[in-house]
Amino acid sequence: MTPPHTAAGSRPNRAVLLAVTCLGQFMVLLDNTVVGAALPDMQHRLHTQLTGLQWIVDAYVLLVAMLLMSGGVFADRFGRKRVYLAGVAVFTAASVWCSLAPALGWLVAGRVLQGIGAAALSPASLALVTAAHPVPQERLRAIGLWAGFSGIGLAAGPVAGGVLTDAFGWPAVFLVNLPVGVVLLLAGLRHLDESRNPNAPAIDVPGTVLSVLGVGVLTYGLIEGGARGWTSPVILASFAAALVLLAAFVAVEARRPAPMLPLRLFRQRLFTVSNTAMVVVGFALMGSSFFFSQFFVYVQGSSILRAGLQTLPVSLAMVVVSPYAGRLAARYGIRVVVTTGLALAGAGLMALGTVHADTGYGNVWWRLAVAGTGFALTLSPLTGAAVQAVGPQEGGLASGVSSTTRQIGAVLGVAVLGAVVRARESGGASFETGLDDAFLAAGAITSATAVFTGLWLTRSRPAEGYETPQRLTGPGPAAATAPDKASAGSRS
Repeated sequence: MTPPHTAAGSRPNRAVLLAVTCLGQFMVLLDNTVVGAALPDMQHRLHTQLTGLQWIVDAYVLLVAMLLMSGGVFADRFGRKRVYLAGVAVFTAASVWCSLAPALGWLVAGRVLQGIGAAALSPASLALVTAAHPVPQERLRAIGLWAGFSGIGLAAGPVAGGVLTDAFGWPAVFLVNLPVGVVLLLAGLRHLDESRNPNAPAIDVPGTVLSVLGVGVLTYGLIEGGARGWTSPVILASFAAALVLLAAFVAVEARRPAPMLPLRLFRQRLFTVSNTAMVVVGFALMGSSFFFSQFFVYVQGSSILRAGLQTLPVSLAMVVVSPYAGRLAARYGIRVVVTTGLALAGAGLMALGTVHADTGYGNVWWRLAVAGTGFALTLSPLTGAAVQAVGPQEGGLASGVSSTTRQIGAVLGVAVLGAVVRARESGGASFETGLDDAFLAAGAITSATAVFTGLWLTRSRPAEGYETPQRLTGPGPAAATAPDKASAGSRS
């Protein structure tokens, strides 16, 4: 008798597919946190200032944020295997480029290419997993495994970054992707099966271009404003151009039959409030994480390796708590869990704002863990709230929008909190004082958002089964690049 799974759907083939897609997503998630540990070494060896470090991080996050949903549509229209392997190839080549970069400009260019590769790789990997597991329960288990590898990559980043940078210097955090990428390409070419969604929407080229340019020009003004002067003609022109470009983006999206961002979704209060809160989560999480290693190295005098280990409580708290966030939201309601999470995250960040050079690590780690726990409690339920606010046919789109808003918040967080630190330094304060003010500002904004969501989020509990998909939305920043993002483009 023929086994129930044969040919392309055989269990051995699906095991290889899971290994290939999970490893690809692991590589993308690892690069979100591994770079943070290397920032002090980059600053020293590349002779750059805080502005340069901001561009190293934001060049990557910006491209992922703006191209993520288009990457999912590309995968559905032109073939998930093809787009996945193209994303792996671009990401791997860009990683080698970054490792060989002789100066800041070359490194930033490489990070842009990495972002393009990640925006193709991540949604295509989840689309491949989904297409290969048509049975709902098997699909949920497969996506759970995929999400678990994402969490491992997130948690491993600080330690791997510290070890590699301490032993070989910052180029090693990028070069480590080369053997992984080669293995993925060889295994993917041989073992992955092609799949498409013939009903996938057309690609919104005008919307994509305007969004990249608008948010990119705004980011330029925020990052360069401290160095060039907030009233300099270039900075004022960048803010004016950003306003025009983003207004044009809204106008274009309102008129297109298949827009990248359907504005009608924001007529739903739950959808609007959850995405507003998600911007703040990305802002506070990524903006504060940008400074963690720098605090331990420059303020407390830790080595790069030790600093990587010292930042672990944030990632570990998110990995441990995130799987339970959806269950808690299903039991107690989205409003309670999200408000509690935002309050915890805000309290943890404000507590970090009172840490000084002579504060012992025993009085620091729990502050990081509280912040990480708070963020973990918000990410999945906020995505769930956005999905719950729309029809079932638009769940993937709503999830993708939620992830994109988080990434936009991350871009702005690195830019704005960096501007806070530079403003304090230019006023004669120390770097430590600037960091304290940045953490306090991030905590205050997050705490205020807790009040906002407590007032405006619905009291209703999610539908039955909510806790299962929400456990799969990824554990962290850039979770960033986590499963909820990837599902944006998979509308089959």
